[in-house]
Amino acid sequence: MRRLVLASASPARRRLLEQAGFAPEIQVSGVDEDAVTAHDPSALVMALATAKATAVAKRTGPFTVASGALVLGCDSLLDVDGEVFGKPATAEEATARLRSMRGRAGILRTGHCLIDTATGRRAAEVASTTVWFGDYDDDELAAYVATGEPLEVAGAFTLDGYAAPFIGGIEGDPSNVIGLSLPLFRQLVRRLDLRVQDLWV
Repeated sequence: MRRLVLASASPARRRLLEQAGFAPEIQVSGVDEDAVTAHDPSALVMALATAKATAVAKRTGPFTVASGALVLGCDSLLDVDGEVFGKPATAEEATARLRSMRGRAGILRTGHCLIDTATGRRAAEVASTTVWFGDYDDDELAAYVATGEPLEVAGAFTLDGYAAPFIGGIEGDPSNVIGLSLPLFRQLVRRLDLRVQDLWV
């Protein structure tokens, strides 16, 4: 079995991988996300995912990634008509953002970068899923923000938590909205001439 290292502290990403039969080791990259810039949302999430995977793959010291591990870096942002949203910093910001998204659609974009430390090869791509937000009222919005969940997730919502009843529908891969695209992960593994079943526990 090949070791899989997830360069992310996201519990949702870890849970997705574990539910699909993997046992990811967690190593947070420490990348300064605010220092990474790009010309559009897809390029930004790709740059961030690549930076995270690269930082962990080449790490030395007590947390060195052993030769032969696969390192997966991911980053997600919500694109609403060209405006990009990551995690809101405050409850007030989350409230304003969710109010502005009510009844509208956005695109959840997640960059994925997979590095094989045994060969130095890498495969990377962005997954995009369209999300339609429901017409939730102000009381529902306030109650949702009070859960604290919006401050923990890109775009201030997720499909696998309190926000689920407020999502009108999606077009594309639901796992991508939660944190990483499992179908795309499989494709990236194959591009490195590996088999996803070799990563199962």
